[in-house]
Amino acid sequence: MRPEPPAHFRRTIMERLGLQGFLSPVGRIILRNLERKPIQALLSILGIALAVALLVSGRYAQDVMQYLIDVQFQTIQRDDVTIVFNEPRPARVRYEVDRLPGVLYAEPFRSVAARLRYEHRTHKIAIMGLEPLGNLHQLVDRNLNPVDLPPEGMVLTTKLAEILGVSPDDRLTVEVLEGARPMREVTVAGLADELVGLSAYMDLRALNRLMQEGASLSGAYLAVDARQLDRLYTQLKRTPAIANVALRQATIDSFTKTIAQSQAIVTTIQVVFACIVAFGVVYNAARIALSERGRELATLRIIGFSRGQIAVVLLGEQAVLTLTAIPVGFGVGYGIAALMSIAYNTELYRFPLVISKASYGFAFVVVAIAALFSGLLVRRQLDRLDLIAVLKTRE
Repeated sequence: MRPEPPAHFRRTIMERLGLQGFLSPVGRIILRNLERKPIQALLSILGIALAVALLVSGRYAQDVMQYLIDVQFQTIQRDDVTIVFNEPRPARVRYEVDRLPGVLYAEPFRSVAARLRYEHRTHKIAIMGLEPLGNLHQLVDRNLNPVDLPPEGMVLTTKLAEILGVSPDDRLTVEVLEGARPMREVTVAGLADELVGLSAYMDLRALNRLMQEGASLSGAYLAVDARQLDRLYTQLKRTPAIANVALRQATIDSFTKTIAQSQAIVTTIQVVFACIVAFGVVYNAARIALSERGRELATLRIIGFSRGQIAVVLLGEQAVLTLTAIPVGFGVGYGIAALMSIAYNTELYRFPLVISKASYGFAFVVVAIAALFSGLLVRRQLDRLDLIAVLKTRE
């Protein structure tokens, strides 16, 4: 029942360092109030930082999907059309493919279903035989530098090598699952890094030798004149020897549409929650400060401070807390994104840690707007402050 003891005031860190001359009287009041209640200030910073982190981590999924599309369909798979024959065809068929309407360049490939075995670990996959100097389907490392396809041996994607527990120079047992079903020993010649699926690659001629067959092909990657793409697609669909036709742009559009719809919903939800968190923390902190320090602010008004100056005193504290919390939130959001990239490391796809500058800017703008809106509401209450009622002392 006893009244609250008087607050214990002391010099701030800035004043102990002799830097108070760089601050105005209002600035010194703001720093003193923040230092007087460090736990409350830290909790406010934490709340706003979590709102920023929610926005950064939410935009991470959108950034990484765009990066995945760019790498997979602009750097690795650069063909316009992929065709697959209904059965392996002799090498001379590539000349017939070259004569198709609109085809500028064709790169054949051979696909062989096989089971890769190393010690007790096995995995079924299609071994892709590519031309070593091909441009329409490239192998890249983690830094997106081209990986040369060796004349002998097999190149595995890093995730497949991890599943099998192999490294370069290890020998794999290859059980072919078609034709005469031969079993061979193949050396792991290198590793490539892809973000989608699992793959095993060999030189096209080396794969033909592994199968003990002549030069045969399973399909081709095509670079096509865009003006004749529709005509080519119509002819390919009517060709009995072609079992499947895949258009790169149609694949990208379908993938982007699906991702865009799901990401739009997720991003909207996260923006709403982040705004609520940021607004709630800033507004609640400002309202508490107004109720606790109403007498001080009223006194400042009476001794000559303007409404704008006492608003700067009250809302300046929240501005300092918000500006301090934003870089902290960037760091927390980056950490959450790093954990997500570890979690999304599956056979189907792998998420690299990629966050764009636009995502950081988006988080900054959203939190700043939420803080500004809450500050305007508190400013309206501050303008209606009843000086006489506030200064009345209860006995």
